[in-house]
Amino acid sequence: MATVRPFRAVRPLPGLAAQVASLPYDVMNRAEAKTMAADNPLSFLHVVRAEIDLPDRIDDYDDQVYQKGCDRLREMIEEGVLEQDDRPMFYLYRQIMKGRVQTGVVATFSVDDYLANKIKKHEFTRKDKEVDRTRHFDTCDAHTEPVFLTYRSQSAINRLINDFIKFNDPVYDFKTEDGITHLLWLLDDREAISKLEALFDQVDALYIADGHHRSAVSANIAMKRRRDYPDAPADAEFNYFMAVVFPDEDLFIMDYNRVVRDLNGMTPEDFLERISGIYQLEPVEEPFRPHRKAEMCMYLQDRWYKLTAPPSLFEGLDPVKRLDVSLLQDNILTPLLAIDDPRTSMRIDFVGGIRGLDELKRRVDEGWAAAFVMCPTTMDDLLDIADAEMVMPPKSTWFEPKLRSGLFVHMFDDWPSCS
Repeated sequence: MATVRPFRAVRPLPGLAAQVASLPYDVMNRAEAKTMAADNPLSFLHVVRAEIDLPDRIDDYDDQVYQKGCDRLREMIEEGVLEQDDRPMFYLYRQIMKGRVQTGVVATFSVDDYLANKIKKHEFTRKDKEVDRTRHFDTCDAHTEPVFLTYRSQSAINRLINDFIKFNDPVYDFKTEDGITHLLWLLDDREAISKLEALFDQVDALYIADGHHRSAVSANIAMKRRRDYPDAPADAEFNYFMAVVFPDEDLFIMDYNRVVRDLNGMTPEDFLERISGIYQLEPVEEPFRPHRKAEMCMYLQDRWYKLTAPPSLFEGLDPVKRLDVSLLQDNILTPLLAIDDPRTSMRIDFVGGIRGLDELKRRVDEGWAAAFVMCPTTMDDLLDIADAEMVMPPKSTWFEPKLRSGLFVHMFDDWPSCS
């Protein structure tokens, strides 16, 4: 049973939504974020990546960064760029990318459901990223960015959402520079709110699609504030975190690819020979994105190759070990390249499929040793692994489109304290 609750979002005025909306904090580096926000003082990157407004000598995790982000959030509220709705409601957030539509419910979700594994996980978190977002949320006194959740599609929920959208106009309707359309409806009808709450109460489980760190951070903050404020009511805002929940059938997972810095002392010829003893290796004239399990595309020394795993490599393995990212890790990265822990190794990097195959070629042409194009993980893979309480390798999924930040903020109180 999933507890899904309406809330009073802090959000942009309709005419400013397109200027405020930004990509999430973790899909770009500091220099890229600075460039993206340079000519737009209303970009929400000034809140979630506030280091861009400090001298470059200031470390990304300096106390000044978190204070700067909170100050900017407070300023945007004081300036009337952001306003808080006067009553709790749900929000329907639709994104359209190249004709494909995904529609989710923006709401708050119980930290206790997360702790009880009613909101299921499929990834480990990194301590440094947890500490960073904990300091950011705690200083801002708000969830400034949503978690990305999913659930097994329910026809009754779909009908309610689609019927509401059919007969109501969106408050936001804009297209971002990447060609993605963003629309937001206010589901403020009390009867519809109650019905949607009841329908979600019948959903067996929710799943984190993206945002494991934001979920863990929300739980950390709730536990801390329960200790600090033992008399706070059970429905205190810090006991709930903000997320957008989508039916699984709407979602699209792209390839999440790998580049390696060196070949562990081998020549390219030696490396190819070693791989050919594991995978079927075939030179190809053009790069391609694999769409079949157990296939990869590799770029090495100005040439593209198709790698096909024999059935003996994956038959009988558990759901995690059968993933293509696991096959690469267990048969090439660890035994051949001695990259034992991709979460910490500086000899590997990860490139989201949205950046295209040309980005992989560029990285190798400029000095990296090899690139691997992966077959995307499927939604069935994700749900099955989460149900089995297993954990995927890092960087197994890349969802597109990304949720835009700044379109809704969940305050722990009615006003950011910045303390």
